[in-house]
Amino acid sequence: MTKSDFSVSRRSLLGAVAGAGAVAAAGGVSLIAAPAQAAAPLAGAPFAGALRYKVGDFEITALLDGYLDLTPEVVIGYDEAEGQRLRDKSMIEGNALRIPVNAFLVNTGERLILVDAGTSNAMGPTMGKLPGALEAAGVSPDQVDAILITHMHPDHLFGVVDGEGKRVFANAELILPEVDNAFWYDDAAMNAAPDQFKPFYLGARRAAEAYQGNQTLFSGEEEIVPGVRPLALPGHTPGHTGYLFDSNGETLAIAGDILHMAAYQFDRPDWGIGFDIDTAQAATTRKSFLDRAASDKLFFAGAHIPFPGLGRVARDGEGYRFVPAAFPYAY
Repeated sequence: MTKSDFSVSRRSLLGAVAGAGAVAAAGGVSLIAAPAQAAAPLAGAPFAGALRYKVGDFEITALLDGYLDLTPEVVIGYDEAEGQRLRDKSMIEGNALRIPVNAFLVNTGERLILVDAGTSNAMGPTMGKLPGALEAAGVSPDQVDAILITHMHPDHLFGVVDGEGKRVFANAELILPEVDNAFWYDDAAMNAAPDQFKPFYLGARRAAEAYQGNQTLFSGEEEIVPGVRPLALPGHTPGHTGYLFDSNGETLAIAGDILHMAAYQFDRPDWGIGFDIDTAQAATTRKSFLDRAASDKLFFAGAHIPFPGLGRVARDGEGYRFVPAAFPYAY
């Protein structure tokens, strides 16, 4: 059979429905199904978020840890008229934007690498869903043998421990950017931080110390495991780092928190977020990365891009637009 034998046009579909009605009118057996008599109970929750792609010979599984609702008060540089225009463009009602928290599991064939680990119980009931997403992907925490952390914020690091501070990933090496680790262990920086941010420092130390004896700090941009190179993306935090996964001529850049609010920051990469340690440097880094991604048609993933968070970026006037990856029906 040719491909055309399987095609369904609007005309052929309507014709089939009309034909079924004619059979019924003539006293034949109707092809239109009767309503189900037994109602299924409402599930009450969405499916766990896990979706798998292929990059070269690597399998990439996007994992959803949950979401946060953020309002414009956290946006640095925000303009209400422009913000409303961008919300209208994205058909968003109200001010709040629902921001996903994504992590990514990479199976290189030799190693099973988790990039960021979600939040555990650190940020409320809409977060901490990564264990269910891993289960949906058919992976147990004990199978993960490396965890690459983009930066040590709660929604990226705190999921490496459970609510009691115990290791979740018993066999994993925790791999951290040295610059970021030094910042979160800087007592002077912690003491100078607003009170609401001090738990970020204490929690980061608690999570990292659970992996002492199986922890690696790196600096520079040399390959850290086969097929994986770090990419410095400073500003959001001093050591904020992306990771380049290269396999069989294809590349995926996992860019962490290169942006947070997709509805705003692709159009306005100059807008920052209140969680940026250095807003100006973060904006410069974001513009540079998006310009490179557009020029190179780079396949990339972001922690706060709508799930599954993978795609490409194209220039759009003075800003950019995100082009989501096609749904991975098969590979």
